[in-house]
Amino acid sequence: MTPRQRLLATLAHTEPDRIPFDLSSTPVTGIHRVAYQSLREALALPQRDVEIFHLMQQLAVVHDDVHVALRTDVRGSRPLPPTGWRLELQVDGDYEYYTDDWGITRRRIADDGHYFDLCGSPLANAGSPQDIDSYDWPEPAEPPRFQGLRARAEAIRDAGFPFVLGGICPGMMEMGQWLRGFDNFYCDLAADRPMAEALCDQIIRLKLEYWSYALREVGDLVDVIQEGDDYGGQQALQVHPDLWREVFKPRLRQLLTGIKADAPHAALFFHSCGAVRDILPDLIEVGVDILNPVQVSATGMDSAQLKSEFGDDLVFWGGGVDTQHVLPTGTPAQVADEVRRRVDDFAPGGGFVFNAVHNIQADVPAANILAMRAALDECTEASHDPCKVASEGPFRTY
Repeated sequence: MTPRQRLLATLAHTEPDRIPFDLSSTPVTGIHRVAYQSLREALALPQRDVEIFHLMQQLAVVHDDVHVALRTDVRGSRPLPPTGWRLELQVDGDYEYYTDDWGITRRRIADDGHYFDLCGSPLANAGSPQDIDSYDWPEPAEPPRFQGLRARAEAIRDAGFPFVLGGICPGMMEMGQWLRGFDNFYCDLAADRPMAEALCDQIIRLKLEYWSYALREVGDLVDVIQEGDDYGGQQALQVHPDLWREVFKPRLRQLLTGIKADAPHAALFFHSCGAVRDILPDLIEVGVDILNPVQVSATGMDSAQLKSEFGDDLVFWGGGVDTQHVLPTGTPAQVADEVRRRVDDFAPGGGFVFNAVHNIQADVPAANILAMRAALDECTEASHDPCKVASEGPFRTY
């Protein structure tokens, strides 16, 4: 099978020749620049300047030699920034700052900090829905944002890979937290619903404009559409399920219905970290085909139970190894054990794309990344027989 055939078989809930493996097709399946440098060294590949494709998360562009060495199966792309915005990094004291195309300001420790964290929300002082509506929103559908996109998609497809197209921003919850500030947005949801809904409506409007234009440009080449939000915390949703269904679900339905009308052939990949078990039936109802990730260390996110209950309706993309505990701090043997367990749970019958739970972070040893890949190969060589899990240490107990 070609990588694209492999992924399409998986999306159709049939078992391919081997489990597809994704590294960096999206900003939620990537690798931090520090871990990437270590990985290149471990693979005995020439050192190269690390390019960053997601500034906030400090995700590295994965070069072709690493893709070849790890036998990855998926490729993706995202739109360019709007023409009126230019990246300007500024240092002030101990911190390095930038303001993105949405007007959100972030900072990191200037001496090689690992991430840029939120420090300025442009709508923090908005006093009414009218203030939100009149904000200088970025242009989602201007032609320069799509320069070279079709050529890249064609090259990916011509090389036998599936093409994943990403969106312009995260979802309503994340953008609300960033644009208004966490405290303001939660207060809006609790006590000033029109403010929260005005912001959610603007995010959905801009997303629909973007996807309508993008899918006219390259929709015939898109295999997977990447959208998402972050609804879950470690133990529960960030808001009560009833509130989620009142505010977020109808707008998410509007978005996904619009996308599917423009690209009915493409699978809809939806990212949300955390404990989202309570709303999985709702996500399926509004059109989600692929859940990313499966945060197996969160409450209610047991891989075997989720596969049993939702495996006919959802493809699980991620969840192959826990990135909170096992991948950064486990031994290579414990990483391999974790991979075997998750493959046993997720792979039967297809519907599983292997990726770690979210991006590989800076503290992950290269030896553990290589152990992850080797264990996945071991499971493939078993010709679909369950991998024998021999527990070593505490990471098999949750």
